[in-house]
Amino acid sequence: MLTHFGRARLAFEWPGSVVCIGTFDGIHRGHQQVIRTAVDLAQEDEIPAVAVTFDRHPSAILAPSTRPAYIASIENDLEEFERLGVAAAVVLPFNPSLSRMSASEFLQEILVEQLAASHLVVGHDFALGNDREGTAEWLAARIPTTRVEPFEIDGERVSSRRIREFIAEGNVSAANRWLGHPFQVSGVVIHGQKLGRTLGFPTVNLARSFDQVMLADGVYAARAVSKFGDFDAALAVGMRPAVGGAARTIEAFLLNYPGESLYGSVVRLDVIEFLRPEQNFSSLDDLVVQMNEDVKRVRQIMGSQ
Repeated sequence: MLTHFGRARLAFEWPGSVVCIGTFDGIHRGHQQVIRTAVDLAQEDEIPAVAVTFDRHPSAILAPSTRPAYIASIENDLEEFERLGVAAAVVLPFNPSLSRMSASEFLQEILVEQLAASHLVVGHDFALGNDREGTAEWLAARIPTTRVEPFEIDGERVSSRRIREFIAEGNVSAANRWLGHPFQVSGVVIHGQKLGRTLGFPTVNLARSFDQVMLADGVYAARAVSKFGDFDAALAVGMRPAVGGAARTIEAFLLNYPGESLYGSVVRLDVIEFLRPEQNFSSLDDLVVQMNEDVKRVRQIMGSQ
């Protein structure tokens, strides 16, 4: 998949394209319906499907106090674009200049002149340009436009807002169902207290790089993706009261891990299922007993040996 960051030097040579546009945070099942519609239309016309998104949530500029935490990193979103069949992705900087563009300017200067858009695909509530003038109806009067209806689960419209609530509640089963893929947490492996290794459970401690919605404190079954391979994992999020923790951490015990150092490298965790809330323990022995039970449950859930 071709990827372009920023507005400078956009000079695509294709004769036409089907463009889907939106914030697309987390690429949930509603987003996927929009993207797949664009891909299908592009295949019919034998032209590329192009996804246009932004480097930040628009509210970061328009209403900073209301900006939500992100579900996924832009890198994770780009991976989903490629998996869904998008030929090219353009990540625009949503800055004050872009926020002031009129719908007419955005349509003509970016979508038509620079991306050669011949057809647009948008979500049911989409609008572009200053004051949200460019609704689906407005666009359809100027360029062929397909408006995709909301995707519903159990009669409720799938939305990024509700998925953030599920994640913050620890309800990853619901979040994953609405996302259509596991919720992912990525970070650089950093040094921790190294207490886990003395207890027989050496963990990787993750430092994230952006303002992502935080999982509820607790223990989860997860799948870790590392430079040395993929491993089932018991993921712990919280303050670690049993060992006098002073700050919230994200750490994971990788099952059957061979032991190579991961410090300074990136590990991604696909969070699969909530196991239990964070607990305090009267002794480290009690903590070890519970950790063994957690690992046992992870093996059962993930089918590990």
